[in-house]
Amino acid sequence: MKPLARLKTAEGGWAIGRLFVPRIAVLLAPAAGYGVERIPLEGGGVVAANHFSGIDHPLIGGFCPRIIYFLAKAELMAVPVVGAALGWLGVFGVRRGEGDRDALRRARELARDGNLVGVHLEGTRQRFGHPGVMQPGGLMIAMQEGVPVIPCGLDTFGWSPLNRRKCAVVWGEPMRLDDLPRNRKGYAQAAERVGAEIVRLWRLAVEASAAGLPPALPDGSRRSGINPKP
Repeated sequence: MKPLARLKTAEGGWAIGRLFVPRIAVLLAPAAGYGVERIPLEGGGVVAANHFSGIDHPLIGGFCPRIIYFLAKAELMAVPVVGAALGWLGVFGVRRGEGDRDALRRARELARDGNLVGVHLEGTRQRFGHPGVMQPGGLMIAMQEGVPVIPCGLDTFGWSPLNRRKCAVVWGEPMRLDDLPRNRKGYAQAAERVGAEIVRLWRLAVEASAAGLPPALPDGSRRSGINPKP
């Protein structure tokens, strides 16, 4: 691919975005990533995370060595300038509550082609300081395409530009869901299984933030800075 054409792709968008977005994110939210070495460096997968704040996407992306194609609410993609910028970074919209088949098809294609797709399993930001009920929609992508789920727990609750508190991102081991049936019962079991792991990682993230972002966590997760190398 010619250099100019590459710049118009998500790969080009991330290459340029990594120069400043993660740096701005950690200036606004002093943060660290943990367990980055657990992220598979190749192959398709679904990054499944909890959701508290608008800083979540920049921090997840900033502490991941790979491009993540995030799903975002369709309304956000319709915002002038913002939507175009997000699209350049590979973000694509999903119509919440409508069973958006086009978005699901796009996500499955990306995972099938060896990319990481990013989803917030609760479906929306949580307002009470604890991860909410996990929905199975994002996990269907992994189960239908036979790719692993990479769980991610974030402690960003209460963050805002006026409350620049310490935050943490903790990655878990990839999870296979091949043993579960691809039906309503299986998807519900997947949400319960992955949700429990995200809550465990979130608790570690809370501990990390409270402890001032130590070099390592009790489970052995090591701290990393932004833009970790593959």
